[in-house]
Amino acid sequence: MLLRTKFKHLPCTKSIRYISHLSRKPRHRNSIPLSQQQDPHALLKEDPVEILSNLWIKTFSQPQNLFTNITGFLSKLDLWVLAYQRTYAHFTGSFPPRNALHSHVLSDLSSLRNTVIHGKFLWNAKTHQLIRGPNEKPITEQLSRRQLHNILTSKTPPFQDTVVQQVLLMILEPIFEPRFSSKSHAFRPGRNPHTVVRTIRSNFAGYLWFLKGDISEVFDDVDVNVVMGSLEKAVKDKKVLNLIKSGLRAPVRSRLGEEEDEEEKNSKKRKQGRTKKRILNENDRKPDPYWLRTFFDFAPQEAAKIPNYGCCGILSPLLANVFLSELDHMMEQKIVEFFRPCERDAIWKYSMDDGCHNPAWPEFVPSSGKEKTRKMDFIRFGGHFLVGIRGPRQDAVEMRKEIIEFCERIFGVRLDNSKIEVEHISRGIQFLDHIICRRVIYPTLRYTASGGNIVSEKGIGTLLSVAASLQQCIRQFRKLKLVKGDRDPEPLPCTPMLYSGQAHTNSQMNKFLETMAEWFRYADNRRKVVGFCAYVVRSSLAKLYAARYRLKSRAKVYKIASRDLSRPLREHTNNSAPEYSDLLRMGLVDAIEGVQFSRTSSIPSCDYTPFPRNWIPDHEKVLCEYINLQDPKFFCQLHKSVKQHGICLPQDEISDIVWEYKTLGVRSLSQRLCGDKGMENASQEVMAAS
Repeated sequence: MLLRTKFKHLPCTKSIRYISHLSRKPRHRNSIPLSQQQDPHALLKEDPVEILSNLWIKTFSQPQNLFTNITGFLSKLDLWVLAYQRTYAHFTGSFPPRNALHSHVLSDLSSLRNTVIHGKFLWNAKTHQLIRGPNEKPITEQLSRRQLHNILTSKTPPFQDTVVQQVLLMILEPIFEPRFSSKSHAFRPGRNPHTVVRTIRSNFAGYLWFLKGDISEVFDDVDVNVVMGSLEKAVKDKKVLNLIKSGLRAPVRSRLGEEEDEEEKNSKKRKQGRTKKRILNENDRKPDPYWLRTFFDFAPQEAAKIPNYGCCGILSPLLANVFLSELDHMMEQKIVEFFRPCERDAIWKYSMDDGCHNPAWPEFVPSSGKEKTRKMDFIRFGGHFLVGIRGPRQDAVEMRKEIIEFCERIFGVRLDNSKIEVEHISRGIQFLDHIICRRVIYPTLRYTASGGNIVSEKGIGTLLSVAASLQQCIRQFRKLKLVKGDRDPEPLPCTPMLYSGQAHTNSQMNKFLETMAEWFRYADNRRKVVGFCAYVVRSSLAKLYAARYRLKSRAKVYKIASRDLSRPLREHTNNSAPEYSDLLRMGLVDAIEGVQFSRTSSIPSCDYTPFPRNWIPDHEKVLCEYINLQDPKFFCQLHKSVKQHGICLPQDEISDIVWEYKTLGVRSLSQRLCGDKGMENASQEVMAAS
């Protein structure tokens, strides 16, 4: 049977029509003119960073402004070039310079831009790609049936889809960032899990009941109409909305049945892969180092799931924040309605943001007293959120009911009570691998009574504690097969590094320990957790070296290599062979780094740097300051406030000196300023002032 007759039996006959065009560059009706195709660099007229900067400034100066013409940004080829550079760097690891791009790349980007603008772009079109990735080879021969089937069933998205997603992300992110709530910290620039932990430490003191919610079901399956309804509140461009809507509805082959079929087909290849070591080509993506793969396995439950809708790819986290922001705004309104201040309360007397807390130790909250302020706070990281309530348990139960009804009405997700748990602070709440709990303390309060007598009394209060979860750390080590047991874990040999040298193994595990120490930077028990991780890693490496060099026990390994395993374990017994020190001096071997944190004194302590209650990222501060400087009303108000307080501006003093110098002359001015010092000193001071 001919190849053409075989193609007729395939279900995707429409896409096969383009197979004959894969070997040559595709041409379109809406292609750029021939005069511009000869010199595509002439199309690059603006700086893409300046375009995006002006967009950020515009959106933050007018956050509630509607955007009706985003197609104008899509028509700028400079943004497409920047998107290509970012996508290229994601696939290869190197950011290509703008001047180093070939002419055919710019022509392909122009064709892709025209296709998107005219509404003819198709997501996941693997048989008709307008631009190819840096590691993809052009197809010059006719494809067989198996090759075509592998292309159509591949799970990797086309390179051009990622470029289109990158362009949309660069344009839509500044539009929605000023609209987002400050309670959201996931998938946003300048915010990360560390800001969540620091915000909890600063703002969640004094809360008794906590609602720990999980609405990550919206990441698996979300209604397209919900996403589009949230987008239409800020974007009114139909071309962009239709492009995103088609990407959300585009089917993706990720079913379990297909995965099982692939496993059965590749069963023989897996057996061969165990015995043979694969040699990567020059253009193949290199695997992540062992320390990075190890740290990825330590990802907390709240950060493990990343949304991925249809063919939207890297645009999906932004879309998730767009429609989840409605929950944030609803909770902000509930926080204002729930707040009931009490004048007898020493923490919140008049308003929610009055700042009436101890700046030196903001976690301290009194636990005694008949009347307390009713207050609530909320924070969200992706599909997981945390609500702190200072009041009776009935308020927490009612708030859970309102959140469940809101999610069912807006998102179409039915949540049960197990998804939103009501927990007391005394039990400890685990969030982002940190346990939020309280400790009761009895400080001594000293104050001056009537008559000038100093009175000392014992008080009672609670201290908010944010500590790392040691049990969760043990579970992660058990998944990596580095320990066994639960209550008294026993380290196991680090078998993945069996065929690596001592220098390479120690450096890999040092990077892992440094990353773990940075991850638990704001945990109260940072030294304890990092010390435990260092003990597991050091003991695992000692057992590995004992098996590799036949030393039988960890004690012998520590005796030869020292406590931090920095000394070489294998020395040449032959006197004619050079020792390790000689080889290191000649540069023929790598220097062996000692395993870090082998002593408790070398482990850094918890970072208790004060965190502002109304914190915003640095880039938002710069934007707000720049917008104020560009506003003439700001300068008018500043000038009025200076005059009201009777303050003289330095510019006024300098202008008076210059005016007197021009009208009265140097002699009279020198006599007034310097008296008997002489003409030269006066003239020098006047010239320096002017």
